Amino acid sequence: MFKKILKCYDYKFIVALVILSLIGLVMVYSASMVTAVTRYGVEGDYFYQKQKLALIAGFIFFCVTAFIPYKIYQEKRVLKILLVTVITLLALVLVFGHTAGNAQSWLVLGPIRIQPLELTKLTIIVYVAAVFANKQEYINDLKRSIIPPIVVVFFICFLIAMQPDYGGILLILGIVAAIVLCSGISKKSMLKIALLGVAGVVVMLLVLLVTGHIATVFSPVRLARFTGFLHPFENQQGDGYQLVNSYLAIGTGGLQGQGLGQGVQKAGYLPESHTDFIMAVIAEELGFWGVLIVLGILFFIIVKGLIIAKKCKEPFGALLAIGISVMVGIQVFVNLGAVTGILPITGVTLPFVSYGGSSLTLLMLAMGVLTNISMLNKFQEKYKNESVKQTKLKSV
Repeated sequence: MFKKILKCYDYKFIVALVILSLIGLVMVYSASMVTAVTRYGVEGDYFYQKQKLALIAGFIFFCVTAFIPYKIYQEKRVLKILLVTVITLLALVLVFGHTAGNAQSWLVLGPIRIQPLELTKLTIIVYVAAVFANKQEYINDLKRSIIPPIVVVFFICFLIAMQPDYGGILLILGIVAAIVLCSGISKKSMLKIALLGVAGVVVMLLVLLVTGHIATVFSPVRLARFTGFLHPFENQQGDGYQLVNSYLAIGTGGLQGQGLGQGVQKAGYLPESHTDFIMAVIAEELGFWGVLIVLGILFFIIVKGLIIAKKCKEPFGALLAIGISVMVGIQVFVNLGAVTGILPITGVTLPFVSYGGSSLTLLMLAMGVLTNISMLNKFQEKYKNESVKQTKLKSV
């Protein structure tokens, strides 16, 4: 049985994950070795070492979740534990959180920094997928099927808005929208959900206004991240500084790049070069071909996840695979949009590549779940057919 299970794993998918993560590890070292010393006053390999530990931890989580049957996450007890954990962590962030990048999004426990948003994204995927999978028989019932998960999602988004983290809210709403669209609900129910969503946003804004947090959430500094991308060259030393230097890095790289470790923009000119704008560093040092390789592997992972969802005959597994794939896809789109000036700068990192222990660890955990869905699909399809053939031969 163990040998049969091992044969059913998608090793191309696993190899792609390993290659992309190792590329990310190398680029984190290259992008952070100067700023680590000059800006943060630590050793040049500080961020590299932390990312390496996160990658090791993430790979362990990947192996564990790749072997645990994904259907266990559908149980009500597991869902309650996940939701309570996430809400508690988000509440703790608002009280004891550490502020970085104009957002109070981190919990600092000694040498360990945790960003609850990463666990929140995965929990929302599991929760919404489970709710709509469990309620397939009455999925279009507004009170029993639609309102409960929408209320939970908007309550969690409200806690994230208090930090505030606009990119996180955008990601969560996009993921939920994708799962809902693929859940099998009618167009009429989709319209109801859209109206509920608008109502939820209005209520959230009113609560922020009444509690006096509206000025903090929509402060000029935070709004500048949205308006700065529209005309970056008009204020090159202000709101447009980061985007202009991103353009310089991308333009300097050309086809071949300046060479690994030879980039200039990371040396104090491009803020967040090892996190949000690491793709600009890749473009400068590895050129067009380096960017193409990274995007090619990311595209393979996303498409592979959607194929896994399509092949899965069980609703929960299919919706779970869709949610995980869409999460990676939206993060890639938003990050690249910010780096190229198509979208506002929201602080969304590039999956598997940007520096971030919480992000990398949870992404690897999510990929383990996706791998398990793929394995179980292949196992059931392959060995169920074999058992059917053996039964027919015996009957003959």
